Amino acid sequence: MAAKFYAFHLTGSSAVFSDALESIINVVASAFAFASIVLAAKPPDKSHPYGHGKVEYFSAGFEGALIIIAAVGIFKTGWDHFIRPQSLPNLAEGLYILLGAGLINLILGLVLVRAGKKTESLALRADGKHILTDVITSAGVLAALLLVHLTGLYWLDGAVACMVGFSILYTGISLVKESYAGLMDKAEPALLKEISALLKKHRKNIWAGIHELKAFRSGNFINVSLHLILPRDFTLEEAHRESEVVEMVIRDHFKGRASVLVHTDPCADPDCPACRRHTCELRKKMETGVSTWTAETLISERRGKPPLWN
Repeated sequence: MAAKFYAFHLTGSSAVFSDALESIINVVASAFAFASIVLAAKPPDKSHPYGHGKVEYFSAGFEGALIIIAAVGIFKTGWDHFIRPQSLPNLAEGLYILLGAGLINLILGLVLVRAGKKTESLALRADGKHILTDVITSAGVLAALLLVHLTGLYWLDGAVACMVGFSILYTGISLVKESYAGLMDKAEPALLKEISALLKKHRKNIWAGIHELKAFRSGNFINVSLHLILPRDFTLEEAHRESEVVEMVIRDHFKGRASVLVHTDPCADPDCPACRRHTCELRKKMETGVSTWTAETLISERRGKPPLWN
């Protein structure tokens, strides 16, 4: 950030100023993201039984809002320089400084995105994407100012600043939308498919079916709930044991970073064709197929109907 403002001091370029202004947002947003990650890492407690992970969504939304504010300021400055072009002294020196700052940001952004994916941290990924957007912005500013240096078309400086403003405005809106989706516990199809495939892999014959599967993230923590259909002649102890098996399968898959709630339902006659419990005195209909366990069937409501089978 300091390097970019020094380059702006040397050149007076509105495009460089737009890049430097975005760097202010980077620094402030990174500080906020750091604080949110420290808080999100805290384990669940009495006051926050589901953990503190959702603070990362606030961080991403805060960063998106700052980006949108910066975009408005950048566009205003760029438009002024577009309609009233100004000469740019010391342009060559400013370009070298901007190039160096861009390379540093490129390394930092890639490291943050990689760490965010590894830890499933939205705050880290958001910050990394923002910095990589800054790199793209810097590259565009460099290319445009090089053209200004070669041609003397100073109005290009303001035009580039305006394009930078539009570019980061899109990034800011995207971050706000992602933050809103996380805070509202929006369903994640990929996560539901992952859990459905996991349950299908570990399915037992006495698991007649599963329905009302729900899952959402809270930081890097997963919250899962589902209804497990078991033979209606099971004792409470037997039903509890099978619930624990399902819970353990999911928790082990997510390396302990999951909270699982299993509600058990007694089987009904319509479940017989999909039930694979061969020694059953309660069976009214013979097994005619294996129930299809996909994300679409497992998240559906039962409503007294049997699961689909093939």
